[in-house]
Amino acid sequence: MYDVSREPLSRDRVLRAALAVADEGGLDRLTIRSLAERVGAKPMSLYHYVANKDDILDGLVDLVFAEIELPEPTGDWRAEMTRRARSAREVLRRHPWSIGLLESRTSPGPATLRHHDATIGALRAGGFTVAQTAHAYAVLDAFVYGFAIQEASLPFEGPDGAAEVAGPIIELMQAGEYPHMVEFATEHALLPGYDFGAEFGFGLDLVLDGLGRMLANVDAS
Repeated sequence: MYDVSREPLSRDRVLRAALAVADEGGLDRLTIRSLAERVGAKPMSLYHYVANKDDILDGLVDLVFAEIELPEPTGDWRAEMTRRARSAREVLRRHPWSIGLLESRTSPGPATLRHHDATIGALRAGGFTVAQTAHAYAVLDAFVYGFAIQEASLPFEGPDGAAEVAGPIIELMQAGEYPHMVEFATEHALLPGYDFGAEFGFGLDLVLDGLGRMLANVDAS
């Protein structure tokens, strides 16, 4: 078996090691020292491949964007935006530390630029004007990133996960002061098979339906 620890140092190896460190412990765990330990090198040797912490963060953003499926300019904008949104959600679930980082950098790499260009291109090919494309892109990302933040912050995961943490919360609501929350919990969130993650598809359809109506109204005018 090939021993990755013997692979020569390179910018790509250093950045992929940084990705692994961040995945395991978040960005707080990522330091030049922890990164050097990960690749089995001295801290100062890393500066031959990355300039500083900001350079590492820029590289990480590009690696994350590279994992998101690129939409194609097929003209079927809804299918392409659905595929892109679902892929982005899965990537953000793998790298939850990146959610607040993706749009914060001012030195985008090639994968980041390809992603944005492809998304704009797919919307334009679907008939959106430049202004409509700006609206659509902003709303889609607000939904995808917002949902990813919620999903990453929940104290449970997967179907029936809510029931595992609901006991103490239900006890707090039994006094009768929160009847609507009790109703919601007992008639929806605590039912077998409840999965907060299923709300992603519902919400994405609402956003896409709205964008479709915007496009149709302009076409009809």
